[in-house]
Amino acid sequence: MGFYMSINTRRHWLAQQSLGLSGLAWAWLRQQELPAAPPKPQLEPITFDLKPKPSAARPQATAMISMFMQGGPSHIDLFDPKPELNKRHLQSFTGDIQYDNAGEASSRLFGCPWRFRKYGDCGMDLSELVPHLGTVADEICLIRSMRTGVNNHGESINALNTGRQLAGRPALGAWMSYGLGSDRASLPSFMVLTDPSGLPVLGVENWQNGWLPSVYQGTVVRSQEPRILNLDPPPSLRGANQVRMLDYLRRLNETHLLEHPGEHDLAARMQSYDLAAGMQIAASEAMDISKESETTQKLYGLDNEVTREYGTRCLIARRLVERGVRFVQLHTGNQTWDHHGGIMTALPSACGRTDQPAAALVQDLKQRGLLDSTLVHWGGEMGRLPVIQNEQNIGRDHNTYGFSMWLAGGGIKGGCIHGETDELGHKAVTDVVNHFDYHATLMYLFGLSNAQLSIARPTGINSLLDGQPGEVVAKILKRPPEVVAV
Repeated sequence: MGFYMSINTRRHWLAQQSLGLSGLAWAWLRQQELPAAPPKPQLEPITFDLKPKPSAARPQATAMISMFMQGGPSHIDLFDPKPELNKRHLQSFTGDIQYDNAGEASSRLFGCPWRFRKYGDCGMDLSELVPHLGTVADEICLIRSMRTGVNNHGESINALNTGRQLAGRPALGAWMSYGLGSDRASLPSFMVLTDPSGLPVLGVENWQNGWLPSVYQGTVVRSQEPRILNLDPPPSLRGANQVRMLDYLRRLNETHLLEHPGEHDLAARMQSYDLAAGMQIAASEAMDISKESETTQKLYGLDNEVTREYGTRCLIARRLVERGVRFVQLHTGNQTWDHHGGIMTALPSACGRTDQPAAALVQDLKQRGLLDSTLVHWGGEMGRLPVIQNEQNIGRDHNTYGFSMWLAGGGIKGGCIHGETDELGHKAVTDVVNHFDYHATLMYLFGLSNAQLSIARPTGINSLLDGQPGEVVAKILKRPPEVVAV
């Protein structure tokens, strides 16, 4: 048949193969890390790959773990104590308020049912529902003035995770992979650990590549074994058979790409084959927590049925960044924190499952010398209102005008409290951090310029900030931007 087979014959040959992820491994399983890409002439055709790319400025963070608490954790009950709200408990709220569910809305204020106490040398006020977070209070920066201003889950998730409210844009991990590439050839740059209860709101859109090339999309790690489907080849393809088949496929694809330059989907698929080769060994090893010490496993709560599942994912996240993965995101299930009703039992349950593992992640990273270079994020797409929703089964409605999240490591100042909401916890009023300010701060920490997170499209230039007035939140940084005289 010969090497230069026709396209139709090539397609026929591909159609006969059973190529799941297991069949994507290249012959060079022993290949080491990718070398940094040298500068290229401006007129050279654009290529998209995961080779490591230098930052425009000196980075403080080189990896990120985002624990995304989908649904909207109640900041009033966890991170932002409001004595005035407690004082006015069950009184009528007379100000302007936007409800998501007007049918169950109430104007009666609802104070926090849980006690707050001070933690750490910094004296950070935290709820009794997150006592383990209190043990790392001096390592975290608690932002109490987050704002997206879009009251629905999907739009607010998009704002925080893609840059704007609109659907179809690249996820934050895809942007990071595009701007920085990967430090490890045998593991994906962007990995997503999903919840056993199901996908979050928007599903796979949370880790999509959008209109970036598909090589930058997130790789899903399931919550049960096998965590990555089809990772191991079937018996008929193992060993020399796999090597010969994939070497042949590589030559076919290289020839086709030379004849059709600019086919980014094919180039991305070829890189996926290469990546999958290394993953057959590296991914299995990275997700094997059996060799972790008993002390470490207890730290993450693996000895407790309540915390075991989320603790396992947090431990895997640490192992992934330890091995060079650029961006890891852990999702809770659909509406885990969306407590329109039953907040008195549902909120303690959600905290009980996640509090110890999240704090353990910060502590473990610090013990291993990884916290300085790894940015840790904990937060959802919104907070909750200070008034009662559902008088028969008390909950709180959506609030995107003032809510809390915390950051640690990667250049973030520890023991820091930034911003304030009003006396009832309704709206951010001091040092407001919009979603685009958050993204501008991430870019600064990773040493990324706006140009590095921009891409030319037929409709124009698009970027993570996309013309929004993002300002670096200098007060929360160990090394804030230098002030340049104009």
